[in-house]
Amino acid sequence: MQAVSKKKRLVGRVLSDKMDKTVVVQVERLVRHPRYGKVLRRTKKYKAHDEGNACSVDDMVRIVESRPLSREKRWRVEEILSTSEAVEVAPEVVQ
Repeated sequence: MQAVSKKKRLVGRVLSDKMDKTVVVQVERLVRHPRYGKVLRRTKKYKAHDEGNACSVDDMVRIVESRPLSREKRWRVEEILSTSEAVEVAPEVVQ
């Protein structure tokens, strides 16, 4: 029988990868307004540890809770779910 981890896992989009071995991940959630019932979009940014500097901006990643790694870093990148590969376009001659 496999042990079940009680660590929290979140899915979000990488906003910044400018730091060494760290990415900033934006996680979106939907909440209902308590009085009016409208569904609101709430976002929060997390700093996550990216050991191999594998993530790039606009990648969808899964982050998992971990021990404190620095003053603000308490999450690790567990998996890159989808990448945003930049498409290079060859210059064309305009006539």
